[in-house]
Amino acid sequence: MKKFLSLVLAAVMLLGICSFASADELTTLNTYETQGRELETWNIHYSQAAADLNVLCNLIDGLLTNDNHGNLKLNAAKSYESPDGGKTWIFTLNEGMTWFTKDGEVQADVKASDWATGLEWVLNYAKNDSYNVSMPAEMIAGANEYYEYTKELTGEDNANAEEVKALTADEGSKFAEMVGIKCDDEAGTITFTLVDALPYFPSVATYNCLYPLSADLIEEIGVDGYRDITWENMWYSGAYTVTYFENLNQKVLTKSPNYWNDANCKRFDTVTIKMVESVATAYQLFKQGELDHVSLDQATLQGIYDGTADAEYKANLVESRPTKYSYQIHLVYAKNLEDGETPDDNWNTAVANENFRKAWYYGLDLTNYFARTNAINPLSCQNLCYTGNGVAFTSDGTDYTALVRKELGMDYDYEKYVRVDAEKAAEYKAKAMEELTAKGVTFPVTVDYFISGSSDVAAQTAEVLKNIFSTCLGDDFVTLKVNTYISSLANEVRKPRKASIYINGWGADFADPVNFLGQETYADPQAYYSNAYSNCNDNKDPDLIAAYQEFTDLVVAAKAITDDMDARYAAFAKAEACMLDHVLVIPCSYEVGWELTKVNNYSKVYSMYGMQGYRYVDWETNSAPYTTEEMAAFADAYNAE
Repeated sequence: MKKFLSLVLAAVMLLGICSFASADELTTLNTYETQGRELETWNIHYSQAAADLNVLCNLIDGLLTNDNHGNLKLNAAKSYESPDGGKTWIFTLNEGMTWFTKDGEVQADVKASDWATGLEWVLNYAKNDSYNVSMPAEMIAGANEYYEYTKELTGEDNANAEEVKALTADEGSKFAEMVGIKCDDEAGTITFTLVDALPYFPSVATYNCLYPLSADLIEEIGVDGYRDITWENMWYSGAYTVTYFENLNQKVLTKSPNYWNDANCKRFDTVTIKMVESVATAYQLFKQGELDHVSLDQATLQGIYDGTADAEYKANLVESRPTKYSYQIHLVYAKNLEDGETPDDNWNTAVANENFRKAWYYGLDLTNYFARTNAINPLSCQNLCYTGNGVAFTSDGTDYTALVRKELGMDYDYEKYVRVDAEKAAEYKAKAMEELTAKGVTFPVTVDYFISGSSDVAAQTAEVLKNIFSTCLGDDFVTLKVNTYISSLANEVRKPRKASIYINGWGADFADPVNFLGQETYADPQAYYSNAYSNCNDNKDPDLIAAYQEFTDLVVAAKAITDDMDARYAAFAKAEACMLDHVLVIPCSYEVGWELTKVNNYSKVYSMYGMQGYRYVDWETNSAPYTTEEMAAFADAYNAE
């Protein structure tokens, strides 16, 4: 891959004819998101969506953040240590931190006990359902017990919900008695006691499950008020406040006037996040000078690269750094028909068949789908594992995903699509059709796939995907049916269970494989994808249940290994290989596209886990787009550090 990319880079540099380089830095940033990624909640403890957290990480400061190499970096904490080799972790806070309104009016001091209030909120079933529970529940002593206590106390049909909502983290409370967190407001220290020695625990301190919450705010607006908090009544402690928001239009983040870290933190005066219909729309705004960076869709990239359109930008083509998201095709095991109520027995029976899934696994050549992101080098997007690259490393520096690939007997080859094997796919297809016909399944099996009805780009990509299914699997086997939703995938599609598949990305929240694999385990109320997407717990096929149980047992065994990280990662690799051997999900892609940008990508926070990558602090920028050559120089300097 490196050889290929160097040739691409050389070609782009040689054919470029101009440079927009300037020494002037931007004081304001104009960026964008597509409308399908609009923020859904302002409650940082409740959200598990990147679209939310990419904004919220700028508004409230957690204990730690990351630097541009992904290393842990102090933030609200000025120091941290473990006196006993990883079972106890002590964080000491900076002085002078405050909570303030969107207009900068100070409301209270940020205190150590705010972290206890935040953790109690996360673990309280009546307050936060089960969102963001899995990490603290499996790491912090007594956390899971408190979560189960509040869940049981809430009762069926939430009969005692109001009583549970009244629980606090105050001294003498049930939470203080049960959970391994002790806060000393006078000393400014927060002490976590864990279930075992966990050397990766500080990486969790970058994530929202360990974010602070002021008890004074809860007293002011109430539990229900905080659950439905808005940008207008929330309290801020971070680098920016929100001074304007119009749903599906734009957000304006403004530099906090009394930020505690102002002297050591370079910020923009404002960051305007525009919501656009598509990347093509964003490109037009970039050309008009209304955006400071833009990712390029297939047609635009090809036009610039070939010199058939906007050739003046060829010298500025920059390949993006991979995002932290590992994308998979998520199969839905308990799907409903279009009415959202009647089970789709034909699909549910078919997808429970392992040979049916294996035909997809070996048959789907997604190269043309990758080209929608990276038309120059599409196979750089191929993904062979579920866990993302760069999340965890063994003691000798080996990426955890290399262990998984070894278990699977495959490794990257950017000259071909490694997983695709037409002969195996045909064999599994024939077996599946024979077995499923005997069970009454009719072919072709309809695969319901949903896209936003307002996105032309999504429609074009879906058409590419439809052709891939037809060409690779055959119209006699499956038919991809492209459906549309109006405004909310969650409410219109996911909750009524209308889709057969989703193509979603998951990014690690901390530096351990359990953060990926723990989302897919069986009969686990904290497994996000199992409950919110695949609905695997509701398919009663015994073979499917056995496969899920085998995988889940391996995950549980791996989680129990805490004294030898190499052994832990080896055990997780076996669990992940088991999941992929049974094709419970299908690894799909990484986001490795091309862009035009006025931002030095190597100056930004960069980490393959957590939620810190969109913090708009300490960015190096230029008043005009960087050239390919300039970005390559940044990369060389970065890699030499």
